[in-house]
Amino acid sequence: MQEQPLNIPEGSRKEVMTYLEPFMLNEMSEYLKPVEQMWQPADFLPDASRSTFFEEVRDLQESAKELPYDLVAVLIGDTITEEALPTYESWLTMVEDVEKNEQGGWMKWVRAWTAEENRHGDLLNKYLYLSGRINMREFEMSTQYLIADGFDIGTGADPYRNFIYTSFQELATNVSHRRVAGISKKSGDKLLAKMCGVIAADEARHAKAYMSFISKALTVDPSEVMLAFEDMMRKKIVMPAHFLRESGGPQGGAFAHFSDAAQRLDVYTALDYVDILKELITEWKIDQVSGLNEQGEKARDYLMKLPDRLTRLADRIKIPDLQYKFKWIYG
Repeated sequence: MQEQPLNIPEGSRKEVMTYLEPFMLNEMSEYLKPVEQMWQPADFLPDASRSTFFEEVRDLQESAKELPYDLVAVLIGDTITEEALPTYESWLTMVEDVEKNEQGGWMKWVRAWTAEENRHGDLLNKYLYLSGRINMREFEMSTQYLIADGFDIGTGADPYRNFIYTSFQELATNVSHRRVAGISKKSGDKLLAKMCGVIAADEARHAKAYMSFISKALTVDPSEVMLAFEDMMRKKIVMPAHFLRESGGPQGGAFAHFSDAAQRLDVYTALDYVDILKELITEWKIDQVSGLNEQGEKARDYLMKLPDRLTRLADRIKIPDLQYKFKWIYG
C-alpha cells in the first residue's frame, strides 16, 4: 500500500527528512558493508614488504605501457574526481533540513559513504604513481586545485536536489569505471581492469541507496520531489570535476579535454547521460506517481519527454578527433 503524502508546508523539507531518518539508519547495512569485509587498496597493489615487490612493479608498468593515451587521461580525470572527496563530504554535511546529530541517520550515512569512497582515490592514485607514465606533480596540482576550487552543481543545500544529483552521479561513475575496466582488460592490463571493476560495483551500490531515498521521499512529498527533479534536469547534471584544471590553466580548462577523451573512447557519452535519465525515470516510476499538484504534473510531463529530446541533441554532437596533450602524462 502506497504511503500517504505528509501534510507539510509547501517548500518545507524538514518533516520529510525527519521521516527518512530511521529509514536511513535501518537500510544502511543494505547499501554499505562492514569495514572488515570490504576490499582495500592493499589487496590489489604490489606489497613493498615482499621480496617480489620490484618484479611486481615492473609487471604493472609493462601492462600500463599498453594503455591508450586517451584511456590514461580518462583514468587520471576519474582519479582526481575521486580524490576531491573532502569537497563532497563537506557539501553533504551542509544539506539543510537534515538532523546534524552525529549518531543520526544522515550524518552516519555521510561518514560511512565517504569512508567507502575514500578507498577509490587511494587505489587509483597508487596505481598511477607506480605505472611510471604519470607526471605526479602535475597530477597532484590538479587535485589540489579541484579541492580548493570546490564546485557548484546547482543543488544548493536542498536535500531533494542533492539526492537526485547523487543518484545520477553514482550511476555515471559506475558507467565510467566499468567501461575503463573493459578497455583495460582488452589492452592487457588485467590488474587495472579488476581495480576499476570493484570501484564500479561500489558506485552501483551507492546509487541504489540514493535512489531509494528519493523513492521514499516521492511517496510522501511527490510534487516537491518532482519539481526538484525537473529543476535539476533543466539545469543539466554537471560532473563534480567540471572545474578540473591543469597547472597554469583556467578553472575548468582541462575538463572539456577530459570529457572529449571519454567520449572518443565511449567511456561516458551524451547517450549515457540519456540512458541514466531513463533509468531514474523507470526506477522512480515517474509515470505512476500520484498526488501531484498542477506544477508537479507539468514537471512530470517535461521529464517524460526529455529523453527523446536529449537523444536528438546527442546525435548532433561532434567530438574532436585530435588528442589533447595533457601535462599529467609523459610521452
